[in-house]
Amino acid sequence: MVAISLPIISLMVFLPIVASVFAYLIGRRSDRAVRIFALLISVVILGLAVFSYASILISNSGDKMSFEEGPFPWIPTFKGVDYHVGMDGLGAPLVLVSAFLTVLVVLGSWELITTRQPLYYTLILLFEGAIIGVFTSLNLLLFYFFWESVLIPMFFFIGIWGGPRRKYAAMKFFLFTYVASIIMLLGFLVLYISYAPTFDLLELEKLSQITQIPLALQTIVSVATFVGFGVKLPVVPFHTWLPDAHTEAPAPISVFLAGVLLKMGGYGFIRVNLTILHDASVTYGWIFMAIGLITMFYGAVVAMTQKDLKRLIALTSVNHMGFVLLGAFTMNVYGVSGAIFQMFNHAAAVGVLFMLTGYIHEQTGTREIQLLKGMKVKMPKTATLVILGSMAGMGVPIFSPFLSEYMVILGAISVNTGLAVAMLIPVITVGYFLWMLKRTVLSQPDERSLHYHDMKNFDVVHLTIYLIPLLLLLIFPSLMLNMTNLFAEGLHLVR
Repeated sequence: MVAISLPIISLMVFLPIVASVFAYLIGRRSDRAVRIFALLISVVILGLAVFSYASILISNSGDKMSFEEGPFPWIPTFKGVDYHVGMDGLGAPLVLVSAFLTVLVVLGSWELITTRQPLYYTLILLFEGAIIGVFTSLNLLLFYFFWESVLIPMFFFIGIWGGPRRKYAAMKFFLFTYVASIIMLLGFLVLYISYAPTFDLLELEKLSQITQIPLALQTIVSVATFVGFGVKLPVVPFHTWLPDAHTEAPAPISVFLAGVLLKMGGYGFIRVNLTILHDASVTYGWIFMAIGLITMFYGAVVAMTQKDLKRLIALTSVNHMGFVLLGAFTMNVYGVSGAIFQMFNHAAAVGVLFMLTGYIHEQTGTREIQLLKGMKVKMPKTATLVILGSMAGMGVPIFSPFLSEYMVILGAISVNTGLAVAMLIPVITVGYFLWMLKRTVLSQPDERSLHYHDMKNFDVVHLTIYLIPLLLLLIFPSLMLNMTNLFAEGLHLVR
C-alpha cells in the first residue's frame, strides 16, 4: 500500500459533492462565476487522479489496493457495512478518465449550455463525486449507494437539458437502470444472508478462496449482477434505453453517459464476478462471451442503419462495450487487461465524437446524415476532427483503441479459435464509419440546404485534447498496460 496520510480518495469523492452546494450558491449570482468554479474544482480532482494513478504505476502496485481508507463503521447496526475505499489497476484508470472527462465536459458546456447553469454545474460536480465513489468502493453496499447516486444527476441532465423527447428518454433511462440496480442489490443481499455477513469486497474475496462459495449460490448472484451490470454496460437485450438517452441528452452529457456511466457495468463484471463469483464466471463464461459477441455484432450492424449522426455514435458504444464483456470473461490476461484498456480508450474516443455531434447540431441545426453534406469545404476544422475522431472510433492503428481491440480478440482466440469471428467487427465498424464520412465530410456541399459555420479555435483545442491520451497510449502503451496487466495477473485467471 502506498504510504500517504492524505485521504486522497475521500477528497476525490466528497470535494466535488461539497463543492456542488457552493456551486449552486455562486451560480445564483453569476453564470460565469459558477462555470469557472466548476472548472477549478474539476481541475483539482484531475490533479489528484493523475497523482494517484502515477503513484500506482510507478510503484508497480496495480495488483494491490493503494490509497486504501477504512474499513470504518458506516451503519453499525448491520455487520460488514463499512466505509471502505481503495484503488488498484482496475479502479485507477477509470477514476483518471472520469476526472479527465469532467474537465472536458465543463469546457464543452461553456457555450452549449445556456439555461439554468447553477443547477447544471451543481449536478456535474455531484455526478463526478458519485462516479468516483463507484470506482473506488470496496464495500458492496457503499458501491450500491454511489451506483444509485449517479442516476439522480443523469436523470435531471436528460430531463431538463435534453431534446424534444427528453422526458420520455429520462424516464426510460431511470426505470431501466433503477429496476436493474434493485435486482443487483437483491443478489448482494442473497450473498450476505446465505454465505457471509459482510459486504466487504476484499473480505469476501479472501473468504471465497478459503471456503468456496457454493456454485448454485454463485449462479443465483451472477444472474442478479448480470441484470444490474448488463443494463449499464449495456448488453443486448438490455441496451434499448441507450439510443434514446443519447439522442435526447445534450452533447456534453452524452460524453458522461458513454464515457463513464457505461463503464460502471464493465467495472462491476470485473470487480465482482471475476473475484467473488469466480467459479460461476469460469463455468458460465461461455454464455457471457456469447452475449458479448452478439452485442458487438448487433451494435455494429444496427449502427449502419442510422440516419441520425448522434444515434449512430450511440450504437457504436453498444458495439464497443461488447468488447469489454467478451474480454472480461476470457479469463486470461490479454482479455481482462484489454477490456480495461478498451474502457479507457472508448471513453476518450467516443467523447470527441459526441461533442462533435453537439457542435454540428449547434452550427447547422441538424444531425441528419442525409442533410449534412460537404463539411470538408464548408467546415474544414470540424471535418478534420470528425475524420480523426472516426479513425479513433473505428480502431485505426494511429490511436490506442486499436491495441485494446487487438488484445481482446487475441484473448478470445486463446480461449476458442471459433471466437476469431470477432475479427469481423472492426471490419464492419470501419465500413459504417467510412460510409458516414463519405456522405457528411467527403461529399459535395448542397448550396440550397444548410448554412454552415466552422468551429472556433478554442473548440478545436478543446476537442483535440480528447485525442491526446489515445495517441500517447499508442506510443507508450506501458503507461496503461503495466498497471492493468498486473491487476489481471493478480486475479485467479484460468486461461
